[in-house]
Amino acid sequence: MKIEIGTKGIERITVTQDLTATAYGSGLVDVFATPAMIALMEKTCQLSVQALLPSEHITLGTMVNVKHLKATPIGRAVECTSELIGQDDRKLIFAVHAFDEFGMIGEGLHERFIVNKNDFLNKLKTKYMSL
Repeated sequence: MKIEIGTKGIERITVTQDLTATAYGSGLVDVFATPAMIALMEKTCQLSVQALLPSEHITLGTMVNVKHLKATPIGRAVECTSELIGQDDRKLIFAVHAFDEFGMIGEGLHERFIVNKNDFLNKLKTKYMSL
């Protein structure tokens, strides 16, 4: 299944206490956590293509290569954009960027794979049932 290169996504959130480095355990200050930024980037990519897939298919994140460039304090808005820049069969490659009101705070690449949800869950169940 082919998805048009250039497909874009955009998501916005407000930084809350539960999205801070302190809350995630990834740092010791109350600013937007790198893992929270990565989660926002993954969500933006996922949502940008989900409606274009057959109903029984989803995408799964498999690689993240991003830089967190600047801190964003609690209460500030963060916007993430994604653009599909490549596809190799079921592998989707996205460029991702995150911004607050003062400019870019993160950028990088994210890969996702298209899978049949039921097949994926059945393989997972079979794998762990055999342990």
